[in-house]
Amino acid sequence: MRALIGIVLLAAVAGGCRPADERRVAPLPGATPLDAALSRRIGHAARRRDAEAKPRTRHVGADGVPLYTNRLILESSPYLLQHAHNPVDWYPWGNEAFAAARRLGRPVLLSIGYSTCHWCHVMEEESYEDLEIAEFLNAHFVAVKVDREERPDVDEVYLTAVQAMTGSGGWPLNVWLTPERKPFYGGTYFPPRAGVRGARTGFLPLLRTLADVYARDPGRAATAAADLGARLEAGTEGASAGEPGADAIRHAIAALDAGFDGTWGGFGPAPKFPRPSALALLLHYHRRTGDARALAMVTTTLERMAAGGIHDQLGGGFHRYATDAEWRVPHFERMLYDNAQLVALYLEAFQATGREDFAQVARDALDWVAREMTAPEGGVYSATDADSAGEEGAYFMWTPAEIDAAVGADGGRLVRAYYDVTAEGNVAEGKSVLWRPRPPSEVAASLGVTPDRLARAVETARPALLAARARREPPATDRKILVAWNGLMLSAFARGALVLGEPRYLATARRVAALLAERGISDGRLRHEISEGRAKGEAFLDDHAFLIAGLLDLFEADADARWLRHAIAFQERLDAGFADPAAGGYFFTAAEGEKLLTRPKPDDDGALPAGNSVAALNLLRLAEYTGDERYRERAVGVLRAFGQVLARTPAALPAMLAALDFHLDRAKEIVIVSARDGDARPLLETLGRSFVPNRVVLAASESAVAGLAALAPVAAEKRAIGGKATAYVCEAMRCELPTTDPGVLAAQLRKTTPLP
Repeated sequence: MRALIGIVLLAAVAGGCRPADERRVAPLPGATPLDAALSRRIGHAARRRDAEAKPRTRHVGADGVPLYTNRLILESSPYLLQHAHNPVDWYPWGNEAFAAARRLGRPVLLSIGYSTCHWCHVMEEESYEDLEIAEFLNAHFVAVKVDREERPDVDEVYLTAVQAMTGSGGWPLNVWLTPERKPFYGGTYFPPRAGVRGARTGFLPLLRTLADVYARDPGRAATAAADLGARLEAGTEGASAGEPGADAIRHAIAALDAGFDGTWGGFGPAPKFPRPSALALLLHYHRRTGDARALAMVTTTLERMAAGGIHDQLGGGFHRYATDAEWRVPHFERMLYDNAQLVALYLEAFQATGREDFAQVARDALDWVAREMTAPEGGVYSATDADSAGEEGAYFMWTPAEIDAAVGADGGRLVRAYYDVTAEGNVAEGKSVLWRPRPPSEVAASLGVTPDRLARAVETARPALLAARARREPPATDRKILVAWNGLMLSAFARGALVLGEPRYLATARRVAALLAERGISDGRLRHEISEGRAKGEAFLDDHAFLIAGLLDLFEADADARWLRHAIAFQERLDAGFADPAAGGYFFTAAEGEKLLTRPKPDDDGALPAGNSVAALNLLRLAEYTGDERYRERAVGVLRAFGQVLARTPAALPAMLAALDFHLDRAKEIVIVSARDGDARPLLETLGRSFVPNRVVLAASESAVAGLAALAPVAAEKRAIGGKATAYVCEAMRCELPTTDPGVLAAQLRKTTPLP
């Protein structure tokens, strides 16, 4: 058993869900009937939802109507709606569920996942669609389902609890709680019964054991939950080790080096995750020190990832992670936050190395997001599923016959060799994911053709392969527009506009920013999600911090005062609602938000950078733009608040170390003033190709710069000299000579301050 003490809460769910149409749908097995009013609401919602989309359930009548419908049909989350026709009597997170648990004297099963989670789907099919398991759950537990993307605060609290219990965590996340919301047992994926996937026990036997123990001695669950709660509360207090210095960065680099895979890139064994924050820190370290090893770790990893199956070789963008060390076989879901961060990383690598292949990877990813993931109103969707046509990765895998049918036998021979598509298959029997394990020159030589001919054949084949793939059943798209993740994507489009000089990326960035900063507000507050045209949900630290960062990146690419004004306003709201005035840093939830078991203060840069890491850098950038040293003081307060973590395990916070690097550096203030439309292009191209991470940028016409000086004093007294576009590079209140020459600007930007 993988938990504190084997204890359970089990109970038939009070207020069980009635069928959508009582004449045609059976009641949920083991569930308690609902009151008539709620039953009618559920029925109406089920008929509407089922008319819009085919329900995900194997329990349907002869006429195709789902046999079971629960309260989740009233929700808008795609993940919750996926479970709305389970025979499990699910509740959404809220007071109703826990009141039912108290009334019935049962424990709560809290199940957390998200719509594109493959193993969440597996557990649903194996366990939550199983009538025997559903009946037992309904009779002994109150079952609560949570979309971690809608409620990252709930997920953070209970993921931390499971990690404390078991040493690991992930999704699906299954946690057993007392009616007071305190966890006493938990884990991730459970097979339905012993023997499935080699398991010694299964979900149903575990439910029976926990139910029995809880029924006989519920006090044991309460005691275990209280002990765990005390441990979690102590873990949120922390202690500062003082203001960190450059040694924290050096120790993190050494830790990354120790785990680096010199052959295939990346860190540690399989499964392999991209870790963009860590790779970005290595690039920053290389700029400050000239360390060739740091740069090689980045370039090797980015080369291998770009050539791997984790990278969509046809459509652009990246899958979640690789299941093997070679980046060949991905976990096929695609998350917005991964792609946003990887775009920024590949752009920085392009700047640091001048390699056009890195720039092209970023372009392809941005184009995929713009083409397939962008909502008509301007926001960006959250994710695409790993599964389609009943199989993980089916949309992305190929047989040799499928390649030849799409591009012809002659072209197919070259394309198959280039992408390693074989009769045996490189993923499953007869099926291959496209990847490039060999250099093109080696592939060309083995085929007896020139590298140019091979390149032309591959490029010619790409549209035909994309068209053939488009005829397949595509993975489902989670169409939630999450403010935090859109903030990351806003940064990616804004950086792409500046670095690559692409006006279409700037236009997309403007639309995303306008949606988030203006339509993402409700009742005077930023919200977490924009769904069906309305802003909803309490915003969290990440929503504010990532949006502020995106607005600052957009202000660098498009010196419209409203972007900087929005950034300043959201920073004020973040300080007012989330700051810890005593210990420094920011809590994940607002002071007026729902009171959960703990109030986390994120201290780990994982798949997403910690909101505190991003906030620290935002504050430093705002200090440079505005000259207001209070921003810098707050940034130092964040760094001090996490001084102990940075001293103990600095590699856990690479994004915060990037903020520390900015603080320890003399950040460059770069102002480019144009005299007329288009004359600043050579200077902007030079800036776009230069890797200067510790900087702020303001580029605008002479009249606009003069108007911005009150908001951003960094622009004060800057003008176009002699009627020509002019660049100013300053740091620590000392400026280089203004220049109209791109070559001189490049030399000024190359100057660095050594890491102390």
